[in-house]
Amino acid sequence: MRIAVFATCLVDGLFPRAAQATVELLERLGHDVVVPGGQACCGQMHVNSGYGPEAVPIVRNHVRTFAPVLDGEWDAVVAPSGSCVGSTRHQQALVARRAGDDRLAHEADLVAARTYELSELLVDVLGLEDVGAWFPHRVTYHPTCHSLRILRVGDRPTRLLRAVEGLELVDLPGADQCCGFGGTFALKNSDTSSAMVADKVDNVVASGADVLTAGDWSCLMNIQGALGRRDTEVRTLHLAEILAATRERPWDGRGGTGRGRGRADGRADGRADGTTRGACAPATGVGAA
Repeated sequence: MRIAVFATCLVDGLFPRAAQATVELLERLGHDVVVPGGQACCGQMHVNSGYGPEAVPIVRNHVRTFAPVLDGEWDAVVAPSGSCVGSTRHQQALVARRAGDDRLAHEADLVAARTYELSELLVDVLGLEDVGAWFPHRVTYHPTCHSLRILRVGDRPTRLLRAVEGLELVDLPGADQCCGFGGTFALKNSDTSSAMVADKVDNVVASGADVLTAGDWSCLMNIQGALGRRDTEVRTLHLAEILAATRERPWDGRGGTGRGRGRADGRADGRADGTTRGACAPATGVGAA
């Protein structure tokens, strides 16, 4: 398959290893992967904060960037984020329709229907559970709210984790409880958010895991900060990074697999056609609208 990666702005700006690992994994599985230049935010932050009209040009840019999936140039779009995929499916067309742009709404629906969260793509589209990963660590999984309640990915991520050679998957107490991030919620309701993430950290530590994983770096970022303030030894790692690790290219303990593709800042050089391959493209840089 020819698969386009929607890196998401948070991953691109702060945690590019998640997008790089997504590319590495899919290429190892034999797929042709592109990271389109020009991609930026999906508009979720604006919509969640009540800025619907301001989100329309952001939605338009997203639809324009990933429109090649509609004419067969790509077979699918994948993102290492349940939150952002949830936004493309449940917010973008709504925002466009409310703004009176029915054509954009229709195209947004079509692009969203071909856009998948990573575990959805692997299990539902590619028909895989064992991706040939090797990760000899004790791991617990946090099902983020958007992936659990909006996308309903169910047990797809844990099925993938259980198939990883050497990985010991342990239950996370209160796994379905929110970590307290919720984007702007953590800023507007900081006391409540802090109490929620404190409970989450208690449960992560109680699990006895060495590594906490999830499908969204937004939630991992919040929990990682609280784990650090608690001075625990638990590391946080995106699901894609675990699935990208192999015996030949193991996780190095710092978030990488030693593959070394792309530049040191996690960004790849652009191609003449405006896309990049083999690493995360700068969504806020090359060709961004």
